[in-house]
Amino acid sequence: MTRPVDHRPDLPELVGRALTALSDGNRRRGGPLPRGGPARVRDAIRAALGATPDRAGLLRHEGIGAPAALTTLVSALAAGSADPADPWCAAHLHCPPLAVAVAADLAVSALNPSLDSWDQAPAATTVETEVIAALAGLAGLDPSRASGTITTGGSESNLLGLLLARDAALTRDAALTRNAALTRNAAGAPATRVFRSAAAHLSIDRAAAILGLAGPPVVVIPTDDRDRMRVDLLRQALGTHDGPAVVVATAGTTDAGAIDPLPDLAAAVDEHRARLRECLHRPGEHPPASLGWLHVDAAYGGGALFSDRLAGLLSGLARADSIAMDLHKLGWQPAAAGVFLTPRPDGWPSLRAAQADYLRSDDDQDAGFPSLLDRSPRTTRRADCFPIAVTFRALGRVGLGSRVDACHELARHAEQAIRTDHRLEIAFPVTLSTVVFRHRGPSTTARSGEPPAIRRLDRRNAEIRRRLLVEGRAVVGRTRTGPDRAVWLKLTLLNPDATPADVDALLALIAATGDELAGRGDDLDDLDDLDDHATGMGEASRAW
Repeated sequence: MTRPVDHRPDLPELVGRALTALSDGNRRRGGPLPRGGPARVRDAIRAALGATPDRAGLLRHEGIGAPAALTTLVSALAAGSADPADPWCAAHLHCPPLAVAVAADLAVSALNPSLDSWDQAPAATTVETEVIAALAGLAGLDPSRASGTITTGGSESNLLGLLLARDAALTRDAALTRNAALTRNAAGAPATRVFRSAAAHLSIDRAAAILGLAGPPVVVIPTDDRDRMRVDLLRQALGTHDGPAVVVATAGTTDAGAIDPLPDLAAAVDEHRARLRECLHRPGEHPPASLGWLHVDAAYGGGALFSDRLAGLLSGLARADSIAMDLHKLGWQPAAAGVFLTPRPDGWPSLRAAQADYLRSDDDQDAGFPSLLDRSPRTTRRADCFPIAVTFRALGRVGLGSRVDACHELARHAEQAIRTDHRLEIAFPVTLSTVVFRHRGPSTTARSGEPPAIRRLDRRNAEIRRRLLVEGRAVVGRTRTGPDRAVWLKLTLLNPDATPADVDALLALIAATGDELAGRGDDLDDLDDLDDHATGMGEASRAW
């Protein structure tokens, strides 16, 4: 076979071209996100891809060569991206990754290890084991006994937590059939039921549905005025359930950053276990392996463990049966860098591959070849542990903790600035690094609670966000909260290099935009026009 004689650029040359193209794209964007909204971004990206109306332009008979393709598309990607390193890109739990972690991630891509067998990832197998042990110790678990895995994020970690909880609730006979806990157990007792707060992440209900734990509906426990689960109402709900319970606590709600009272929730689970053991256990019967399970979704708040100042907010975390964390939030890793931890070293029966000798065999393991295959629902699995390990060695807990503290200070500064601006109002006290607020304008009638006033505020705040997005000036989040499910804006401050002056300027921009809209009268006819504009933007997005 004849080899092509054209020049094949090597990795260093291509990486250099990619970095140059990144800079070019960032310069062309000129702000936290591209101007013009979805339609303009779509057209620019399709042009860079060489797309045609028949959608056949991207994969042509012959390519244009690596340098041209890489340079063109990296520049277009950068120009069309939201840049989490920009201080005014502050909508989501979307961090600017550390340069050292990005460089380590490049090494993983170049070596391409896969953690489903030792012979595909000899070094990375040990790296992941050590990363899990370090994080288990950080969470207060015994690192010599705890187990876990690196995941794609909180959604996969929450799925694993509920999976292990479901398996733990099975009777000895049901452990063979894998289905008794989905309806009623072998003795006819009530099925396993999931309890979560009204502020829990959407992935909890999804995981329950996937695992067949949503047959009895997931029980939603109301939150208090700081977005934390009401423990008294949880105890009431558990008191009416006579089967195994999975209680999902949240350590860092997506909007308020609230942390549920973990010690009290752990005590409520212990009380439920004790009550059911006494009621259900009969001589000659085998009780469920676990009558209560506490899973803590610390995807956001887990990063507070790096901070001496904030780690105490997660007091009680070590009493959890399983924990979800995300280091692509308050850990500054490239996505994906999710973490799942459990103090139980052998509680993963559903993931045990019955026959997988081509990846893991008992005699190989007896001979000293370790396997991580049964620690994940995925087979091919990238070594996302490696950038985490490099970051830990580079910064240590002090270095990471100082970054967490910087983000927390920015959020507290934003909260104070909002409280002193009569045009703005805050929804929740700051716990971590999110700030939920809205533009209310100078009029006191805006807080009257009357439906027209509420609708006016909702539409104005929604339009503030859309206008800033379309103009490419800022990325600000939105949510609905409160008894009237009103629209509020949100800053999620994960950039420790941002300054109080950056935050002040962003808040001033938001307030001025709201003032401009309010100055148009804020009557419902004008706001209907804004809704028409939003509808048009929505249609453009769907056309994409």
